[in-house]
Amino acid sequence: MGARATINVWNPSVVQPEVSFSQIWLEAGPRESMNTVEAGWMVDTVSYPRNQAKIFIFYTADGYRTRCYNLECKDGFRLIRGSRFAPNNLLEPVSVYDNEQQRDLTIAIWKDQVSGDWWLRIEEEIVGYWPEKLFTHLKGPAEKIRWGGEIVNTKPRGRHTSTQMGSGHFPSEGYRRASYFRHLKFLDDRFIERDPVNLQTFVTKPNCYDLLLNLDPPGTCGVNFYYGGPGFSAQCPI
Repeated sequence: MGARATINVWNPSVVQPEVSFSQIWLEAGPRESMNTVEAGWMVDTVSYPRNQAKIFIFYTADGYRTRCYNLECKDGFRLIRGSRFAPNNLLEPVSVYDNEQQRDLTIAIWKDQVSGDWWLRIEEEIVGYWPEKLFTHLKGPAEKIRWGGEIVNTKPRGRHTSTQMGSGHFPSEGYRRASYFRHLKFLDDRFIERDPVNLQTFVTKPNCYDLLLNLDPPGTCGVNFYYGGPGFSAQCPI
């Protein structure tokens, strides 16, 4: 019925036409007609402000054939006017390498039990909602929750870049240096918030990026993970 996490915020280096994301996904349905609602932060070289961390949201109702970022789809996400966390808003300040005070952002997505709409909260502010009528499979509960980072890279195979994910440092470097998600939670079908169990980790290119999952006791960082890496290079081909 919902999920949340506190996500570390950085300004990773990207080169056109790449995008670096850190986000929460909630999914339902088979791949060819999958429904998702997604939210987090991104850095790209196209949308303004360029090369800076900013809020993004996304949904698809047809297996990613239609891609609805931010507020670009008519009758899509309904924004509450005046939200300081509106899609494409700049996030300042961001984390600084080896600084004790890291910048992070708590994001929660949940399904209203009466209306069926999917609501978004960032920090303590309600940002808006995706109407239930947008979806087929997400008219019911989410079937899968994902937390993590993603690089979208459309360069031809064999070309190399210096893209970073998160802080650009491997998770073994820990707090102040590597990117993190902390206090991962999900809402069960009784609308009770719980720690996720039996999590499956997935890393597409462990030579470029990695992930370190931690199950801290309550009162510290909860279920959390460090993730990321220096990205694609001549030593780490696409």
